[in-house]
Amino acid sequence: MSAENSTRSELAMLSGQAIGVVDLEAMLPPGRLIRADEGEGKVSLWLSSTTPSAALWAAIYRLRDRTGLWPLLLKPLAHDSELRPWESGELFPEMFSSPHIHDHQNLLETWWQEYTDTGSDDDKLSEDERLAVTAPYGRRWPGPAPSMTSRGEPDSFAIGYAEHLTDRLSSLRLGLAAAEQGSDALVSIGWSGPLNHTNDTGEIASVVRGWEDRFGARVVGAGFSDLYLSVSAPPSTDEEALRLAAEHFAFCPDNIWQNTNPATLTSYARGLIGLNAWEFWWD
Repeated sequence: MSAENSTRSELAMLSGQAIGVVDLEAMLPPGRLIRADEGEGKVSLWLSSTTPSAALWAAIYRLRDRTGLWPLLLKPLAHDSELRPWESGELFPEMFSSPHIHDHQNLLETWWQEYTDTGSDDDKLSEDERLAVTAPYGRRWPGPAPSMTSRGEPDSFAIGYAEHLTDRLSSLRLGLAAAEQGSDALVSIGWSGPLNHTNDTGEIASVVRGWEDRFGARVVGAGFSDLYLSVSAPPSTDEEALRLAAEHFAFCPDNIWQNTNPATLTSYARGLIGLNAWEFWWD
């Protein structure tokens, strides 16, 4: 079997669309299917052997409806020869629930209550310090942020953000996931980046799915414990940004606790106004 036919066969196995993947053969760099180390060794994704260009990501992204494959820019763990978790197969596609079975608003409220709780014996912050982080809301969940006005086509922002990431990160690989939406791709590849936050990526994907609808979010890439989203409808006012910051805190409290100075919701919210890319990191 020729290398070209081998690639076609691999992609057809992944996507289930033998005809659509023909369009990808000429443009793809060398790569291979990655099987999960856990469970029955299910195929998780197709992974390139080289760093992709932004133009390649954009071309595959435009074909996603025809191929059934969602492109991801995948960042391996720094200075790791096994390119964890991608090449090492530390992926769990059989373990996670479907995003469709969850209510993302209930998830956010539950997480908010958990991470604003002041009753833990090992809490390093006093009650006043803990509540100051999420002021002016304290422990009160403010409810989901309203949908916001798009500043353009979500696809254009996704392609622009892919260009930014490929310029900024030199170790990226191209991953192809069998999914119709980026939120579903996180589950289909078995990504477990937020493991210390929730052991079910289906919950994370459910929230991302809600953001796809309300803010024109698109999943552009992921790392060992990172998530990269483009956004076409960011907040434009302080009030909108603060409501959205509350969602981000519930979704990924480390963004505020460890990556914001000072570590407060109001400080983090200021950076969200007009921001067309959201990046999350779980410790």
